[in-house]
Amino acid sequence: MFSSESFIRLGRRCTVGGVAFLLMLLIGMGACQAGEILPMVGLSRTVNGGRDATTFGGVAFRGSLMPMLQTEIGVAYRSESRNDGHLKVRQWPVTASLYLKPIPLIYAGGGVGWYQTTFDYDSTVPASDETSQDFGVHLGGGIQAPLGTAGYLDLGGRYVMMRDQESRLVPEKFDPDFWMTSIGVGFKF
Repeated sequence: MFSSESFIRLGRRCTVGGVAFLLMLLIGMGACQAGEILPMVGLSRTVNGGRDATTFGGVAFRGSLMPMLQTEIGVAYRSESRNDGHLKVRQWPVTASLYLKPIPLIYAGGGVGWYQTTFDYDSTVPASDETSQDFGVHLGGGIQAPLGTAGYLDLGGRYVMMRDQESRLVPEKFDPDFWMTSIGVGFKF
């Protein structure tokens, strides 16, 4: 009926087919899990730019890859004054993050970002405004408190690390690293 060779080939094909089916099933389950949109506001404070924190706003889209692994794409706007108000730094970060959720209420992780930064010099400073694009990395986490079945309250924080920036003012270089804390309401869909 079946030779041992054909039986082994059939077994290999069934094994490969089964593994492929399970992988496709896992990918499909991850794609079918609900997405979330998270508008947020918060406070931002530079590491060495002064004592004052500034407000920022943003929005993020989150999705689950697996039950304990979540992705996030976000965009925000923040600004800060430096050098006694002679320099206003405006920034539009676009970030991608990967979070581990060991339990549904807590998440921690990190990611990368593209930071569109505008240096807006005061009119008394003999320098023209300039805009640059920089790369940064961040580490962060937070907690999520359920608000019914379709939403949650999100309290998050992150530390953003970027390379030193140059300014036309004294000091010529400054550390642009900053902390962000946020509160938002997530909506599941």
